[in-house]
Amino acid sequence: MTEKEKMLAGQVYSAIDEELIRELNEVKDLLQKYNAIRPTDRASRTAMLKEILGSVADDKVFINQPFYCDYGKHIRVGRRFFANFHFTVLDEAYVTIGDDCFIGPNVSIYTACHSTDPVERNTRQEWANPVNIGDNVWIGGSVTILPGVTIGDNVTIGAGSVVTRDVPSNSIAVGNPCRVIKHIKVGDASA
Repeated sequence: MTEKEKMLAGQVYSAIDEELIRELNEVKDLLQKYNAIRPTDRASRTAMLKEILGSVADDKVFINQPFYCDYGKHIRVGRRFFANFHFTVLDEAYVTIGDDCFIGPNVSIYTACHSTDPVERNTRQEWANPVNIGDNVWIGGSVTILPGVTIGDNVTIGAGSVVTRDVPSNSIAVGNPCRVIKHIKVGDASA
């Protein structure tokens, strides 16, 4: 099994594997080009996002520049996806985002995991856990989503939250650590 196969399977792998380093650098070149495209050139931006990301559901994908990620092709976004400035995704595992999701500025999604033991951590061995985000989710500015988290459908995550565990559908969650403060009825304007 290659280090890349181990990485995508959630197994411990070497983060300094030559193939992985090559892929990381290739994506960094693409991101540099994407982040340099004129903001008014929507067609070029959309085309470049389709090249960087693993799956894009439609041409209405929009990510404000600058955008950063590790591999890109492990990110899948649904229809009418929007992310604001400084969206950062460490996609060592798959990151799947549903339809009609809005991501605020300075949001980070992490899948990479490192040992808390410094000797073990210094071997550059790590593992990754996927992140899944449902449909109709709004993630406020400066939110951090940690590895292995699933966020259900129709969820709002308050600005500045650190999402350390799953968030159920039809809820509003805030804080550090992020916790559900309200359950909502879809279509309830008072939510």
